[in-house]
Amino acid sequence: MTAPSELDDSFHVFDTTLRDGAQREGINLTVADKLAIARHLDDFGVGFIEGGWPGANPRDTEFFARARQEIDFRHARLVAFGATRRPGARAAEDHQVRALLESGAEVITLVAKSHDRHVELALRTTLDENLAMVADTVSHLTAQGRRVFVDCEHFFDGYRANPEYAKAVVRTASEAGADVVILCDTNGGMLPAQIQAVVATVLADTGARLGIHAQDDTGCAVANTLAAVDAGATHVQCTANGYGERVGNANLFPVVAALELKYGKQVLPEGRLREMTRISHAIAEVVNLTPSTHQPYVGVSAFAHKAGLHASAIKVDPDLYQHIDPELVGNTMRMLVSDMAGRASIELKGKELGVDLGGDRELVGRVVERVKERELAGYTYEAADASFELLLRAEAEGRPLKYFEVESWRAITEDRPDGSHANEATVKLWAKGERIVATAEGNGPVNALDRSLRVALEKLYPELAKLDLVDYKVRILEGVHGTQSTTRVLISTSDGTGEWATVGVGENVIAASWQALEDAYTYGLLRAGVTPPA
Repeated sequence: MTAPSELDDSFHVFDTTLRDGAQREGINLTVADKLAIARHLDDFGVGFIEGGWPGANPRDTEFFARARQEIDFRHARLVAFGATRRPGARAAEDHQVRALLESGAEVITLVAKSHDRHVELALRTTLDENLAMVADTVSHLTAQGRRVFVDCEHFFDGYRANPEYAKAVVRTASEAGADVVILCDTNGGMLPAQIQAVVATVLADTGARLGIHAQDDTGCAVANTLAAVDAGATHVQCTANGYGERVGNANLFPVVAALELKYGKQVLPEGRLREMTRISHAIAEVVNLTPSTHQPYVGVSAFAHKAGLHASAIKVDPDLYQHIDPELVGNTMRMLVSDMAGRASIELKGKELGVDLGGDRELVGRVVERVKERELAGYTYEAADASFELLLRAEAEGRPLKYFEVESWRAITEDRPDGSHANEATVKLWAKGERIVATAEGNGPVNALDRSLRVALEKLYPELAKLDLVDYKVRILEGVHGTQSTTRVLISTSDGTGEWATVGVGENVIAASWQALEDAYTYGLLRAGVTPPA
């Protein structure tokens, strides 16, 4: 289970997603989930993966047993987490300490109390006995050939209350053989300047190798982690996407990106930083949480540009409005098209979509005006790239892209006396010279329309069988006359290899949905390489 390392031991990236991150509300990891996340983290190249607390619950015990057999770690070392021995006992006889050894992990992290009040109230023991617990447990584990890290829980609050005792815990752990002593902002209440000052003082007074574990309750966990590095910490504990209890932990991805790209420290194996966006999204899928679109570095909006002024500058040099090249972290620049767009936005978006505008200023001007006109009516193209591409192609080619011509459509919702409902839609259209009338039932009028359109077209365009509606959003826009209002619908469609979004706007949800469906099917055929009829 020993992982090869391409890096020296001078700086540690330590991930605790499988333990601390799993404490986030809404995350419930199975053993299979934990194994999948561990593989992703090892692929990313972190140095240490804290797998959980073996002996404390059957799931973590099973995880360590299976990880030994099922994962060939290439970069990371698996870490078992546990506590110092019980008061008044001996580490060699403590069953939880024994479970740490039986986990097979070559590295063990011990949590130790460093706040005098917690020692007396939570552990119900004396300050001296707590120091003995730390020394006995660390020395016992190191004598068994294990590498030991010690998490000083509530360290910064403890330091504020009794700095000499907090430092005594650090000194005791280090002198007993702990490789790193981690200062934990367990309540997440510290600020960067405070973190930096305390870490610098503790480092000078104890001589121990220090790490940092920051919670995000003040929104400063990443900044606090980097402040600790500035003060001399050489071990950072983080979680993927900042998952963790309450509001979360220091986010692994911006911390690592800052260390590599801003500090110039190589903390990952060569080339692994480019996998960061993929790894972030993959882990989000495993825990069944939607990836944050606005997360630094890895969010889909991290390098998205909307303002026309920004687009004009980016057209000259992308670095003028981007702090790094997105490709360094596996992300991409995106141009958003909206009523704020200028010529540069349209030109850059056209290039991104592969539509050659040929430097035609008149064409670009028409597209700008068309977008502004449509957005005033309620459309939104920054969230519907596929609909924008169809608009752009229509303006560039002088006519809309048409695979079929709709004669009419109708949707009926029927309420029956027995309380049941029926939804039926009929579509009349022309495609490849044929007039087609198709009727279908569905789970709601929009689903019925979707099915009737499929019935009408799939024989002529079998490529549509691959399409799947994966998301559907409705927004009621501001009313214009009394109770009248405009409805906007966004539909996301997938063909199994990619996903695109289309938009429709109408006086009711069904009319708006029909527009978005038409665009979704049209774009799907374009994407499949189907040549439209002449």
